[in-house]
Amino acid sequence: MGRLVLAALAAVVGLALLLRWRRPAWYWLTFGVLLAILRVRLRYASVMDACHLTVPPPRWRLALARMLKRDIPRQQVPRLLWLRPTRTGLRLRIRMRPGQDAFEFSAAADRLRHSFAVHQVTSREIKPGVVEIAMTGYDVLKRVQMPAKTENGELKIPVALAEDGTVHYRDYQEIPHSITLGATKSGKSVYQRQVVKELASQHVALVGIDCKNGVELGPLARRFSALADNPDDAADLLEALVARMDGIYDLIRREQRISADTPHGEIAANIWDLPEALRPVPIVVTIDEIAELALSTKKSDPRRDRIITALVRLAQLGRAAGVFLDIYGQRFGSELGDGITMLRAQLTGRTVHRVNDEASAKMAFGDISAHAVFAATQIPNRRPGMAVVGYSSGEWVRIRTPHTSMRQAVTACNRHAGLTPHLPELARFKPLVDLAPIEAPAVAEAA
Repeated sequence: MGRLVLAALAAVVGLALLLRWRRPAWYWLTFGVLLAILRVRLRYASVMDACHLTVPPPRWRLALARMLKRDIPRQQVPRLLWLRPTRTGLRLRIRMRPGQDAFEFSAAADRLRHSFAVHQVTSREIKPGVVEIAMTGYDVLKRVQMPAKTENGELKIPVALAEDGTVHYRDYQEIPHSITLGATKSGKSVYQRQVVKELASQHVALVGIDCKNGVELGPLARRFSALADNPDDAADLLEALVARMDGIYDLIRREQRISADTPHGEIAANIWDLPEALRPVPIVVTIDEIAELALSTKKSDPRRDRIITALVRLAQLGRAAGVFLDIYGQRFGSELGDGITMLRAQLTGRTVHRVNDEASAKMAFGDISAHAVFAATQIPNRRPGMAVVGYSSGEWVRIRTPHTSMRQAVTACNRHAGLTPHLPELARFKPLVDLAPIEAPAVAEAA
């Protein structure tokens, strides 16, 4: 009987070790989550004390102990409100003691990671006095597996997996314009394909500028309403977008009809306030390499001035008109010429893949967080698709995009080619593609 028990125990241990090596996600769901919960429950008080996340007892308790000649009360531990397991880790909700702040928990994240024997620990403040500790049980960015169900919405698409196991979304209504930087072979093109692939199924017009003769966006042309593959066409296309934007503002102004008895909710200030029958289709503009548009060998280049002026106007005024910018490049600094820093200031979203120098990371995160700059320079070569996303609040997070091949992106664009809106203002930039029948929904006409 004893031998059978030992054999069964050895089999379980062997299975656990095999899963931890070959299938860490399965190991976490079967064995890891139970062990982690036990470690947190048993070690919580001692770990808080060792990480200097405790506070002295109140004075009245000290005074009472002295009066009664009792032992001095121990340090007070922050209260653990609840502990919840997730698909990739644990989440702890903690109420801080008076005198503590959220930065103390963020600064102690690495010590908490070692103490609780987990892969990653991040901390954020939920509300005054309460922080949430997100623990990741294994390296979720080593082999990216997106959840089967995601919170897709209008102009909100899943693009990557964050280091805490949550899905990272690109929400155009929240962050209308973005810049994505990365060196060659860093995974920047894969990120771009993932974005286009997810947008292909939405009611949105895709406009592309790819001055590398269209090698990146050309294969996806069936789903694009307009595409430019050289700087001359790009200048004309951007100016046509500005003209369309001006027309949309005229439409919004005509539909406002402000009077004393008009409810405030019916006063249109952007395309989302317009009736659905009049609402123009949103446009996402993808620029594959900004340097090909901004660099010029001439001291004064009229074409470049037209391009930068149009981009700045679109970045400043495009959101209300439903025009969103996704700009990609290897560098995005003042060496690209006048107007670049003004354009960069309008791009709220910042994503940086592996870069070759610290200066490139500072171009994106220098005004956001020095820690984000350092994290971007530490991305290893062996992890293409890994990136750092920074927010204007100073927060940042590591993400990694699932590998999206060109064939997968092309298949998605071909499948949804029937959703490609016809934009009269951009008709002359419509890519010429083979019009063989494709099974897809009917063409969505722009208002």
